[in-house]
Amino acid sequence: MKFASFLNLVWVINSSNGFSIQNQNRFCTGLYGSQSSDEVVLQKAFSVGTLVEFTAKNDKVHVGKILNVEHKSSGGARYEIMSHEGEKYNIADKAVNFAMPISPNDEKKLPQIFDDFATALEEPETELLKDLDMSVELLEMAWEETLEDESHELTAKSLIDLVHSHTASAIETYKAWKLLRGNFSHVFFKEIKDHGRVVAFKAKAMKAVEAAKQTFCRNPENAESDLCWV
Repeated sequence: MKFASFLNLVWVINSSNGFSIQNQNRFCTGLYGSQSSDEVVLQKAFSVGTLVEFTAKNDKVHVGKILNVEHKSSGGARYEIMSHEGEKYNIADKAVNFAMPISPNDEKKLPQIFDDFATALEEPETELLKDLDMSVELLEMAWEETLEDESHELTAKSLIDLVHSHTASAIETYKAWKLLRGNFSHVFFKEIKDHGRVVAFKAKAMKAVEAAKQTFCRNPENAESDLCWV
């Protein structure tokens, strides 16, 4: 009886192990099958003709116009771009910092817009404030308004609308975006990114702004800034 019981036990163990291995193999086959059947999803890409600010491989920032769009086997978008200086670049989508779609109306004055885009790229914050007819006081007022809004979020376009009550042009939008990414604005706002690109700005809490102001104004380079006298 003991020997028979032992044989039964061995049979149960072997049967159990065989069952487990068989099911593991089925699971792996199903897993590989699901991987091989996955379809590549093409990344949403900017259209040909779009003006962009982008970062080249040497970390230098340029503005340019998209000449061609293609997708890698993985689905990621790549662009052939002609810079404002007349040089061609091939970049991945993640290298695009800002995109400026060109409307049919803008198409007629594209050369001027492209020139203005290149000029704006090099402008310091003080010049951006002048161009946008803004001041540090208005920037702080925009922060206060945004802080009261339920979302606490501000975009370049909504900044123009909030301060000047009109729809921002393509160049105004870019300049406002650059201004909101500058040192003045970082006192009041945090950047919000989508797929690595800065798309909006979130108002900081009041205590955080006070602390950021103190840090900003302790820097000798900012001692004469209007922000430190507001």
